[in-house]
Amino acid sequence: MNRREFVSGLTAAAAFAGVTPTAAAAEGRRVALVIGNGAYGNVPALLNPPNDASDIAAALKRLGFTVSLATNASFDEMRRGLIALGRDAAGADMAALYFAGHGMEINGENWLIPIDAALKRDTDAANEAISLQSVMLQVSNTTSLGLVILDACRDNPFAVRMNRSLATRAATMGGLGRIEPTGNVLVAYAARDGTTALDGDARNSPFAAALLRNIEAPGVEVTFMFRNVRDDVMEATRNQQQPFVYGSLSRKAIYLAGPPPAGADGAALPAVVSPAAPRGPSSTIDPALVGTWEIMVPNGRGQSRWIWEIMGDGTYRFHAEPQRSARPHEGTITAANGRWTLRALRGLSGYSDGGAYEIHDAMAVITGKLGTGAWKRSAE
Repeated sequence: MNRREFVSGLTAAAAFAGVTPTAAAAEGRRVALVIGNGAYGNVPALLNPPNDASDIAAALKRLGFTVSLATNASFDEMRRGLIALGRDAAGADMAALYFAGHGMEINGENWLIPIDAALKRDTDAANEAISLQSVMLQVSNTTSLGLVILDACRDNPFAVRMNRSLATRAATMGGLGRIEPTGNVLVAYAARDGTTALDGDARNSPFAAALLRNIEAPGVEVTFMFRNVRDDVMEATRNQQQPFVYGSLSRKAIYLAGPPPAGADGAALPAVVSPAAPRGPSSTIDPALVGTWEIMVPNGRGQSRWIWEIMGDGTYRFHAEPQRSARPHEGTITAANGRWTLRALRGLSGYSDGGAYEIHDAMAVITGKLGTGAWKRSAE
């Protein structure tokens, strides 16, 4: 599947139907706070964050968000902006925060750093930086989606110069730490926990550039949109940087740029599949099933881990760990109204399967040859 061809095909379909990304945006109220911090006073400046923030703010406005933009924000400016965001988010359909700049993890807690922070000691973070936990809380009181997007995993000079009050208690790590959002909150890191993101040498960071290419594509569910961003960043950075999304949403499909145009269905998708892949039957896919799932399967040497990556275009990829326990393959999958069917196109000749499914947040109950039992959403 050629990712860009798929997104371009949806964009063209929307234009043909007379639907623009702005017109396709949900009618509910949408609010956003966008922050780009580059002019740090106590460490070397970052060049891209103000550009990234300005461009992302413009994209969110086109998607129907009421946007507050802050560049090179101090602690007080960030704090006041977050308070206002939390107030505006109450009862809104969607609330979003985008932050580009320095961020760091101290003793298991993540912090977004204003430009006036000194952070001479680890204990200064509570008084000079903004906790990610408080950010998630501010966007959580929405009816549909609270979205936090952080291009804040850069290699951080604060960590090098900071004095630790207790080395064993306040150890820092590269990038941001792993989190577990609750409710309807989704958090996207530019680089997965424990790793750092690249600034790049263009106007935008690799992550911001990929986000700008994908965020206004109509008809792409939000979790699938971030999958496209992930692949674009990994391609641009030669696999040095892997974006990661945290959180578990309900089965309700959420679209930033509007749902697919009326009358569009899975039958249109094979026309934009990469020529390298044989065309499969027309397919539909339940958005609740889109994502990476895993199940532990008993074998003669204990257990093996089966991983299924199900895409919103009706294709899938499968691999197992250890690899010898099952052959990797890929093909097409349909899933709707509690029933699914699957057909392998590469890796397993003539393989097909089918059965029933139920989705319960991060768990799924699946029947069929591919692994009857309780699946869970994978961290991959």
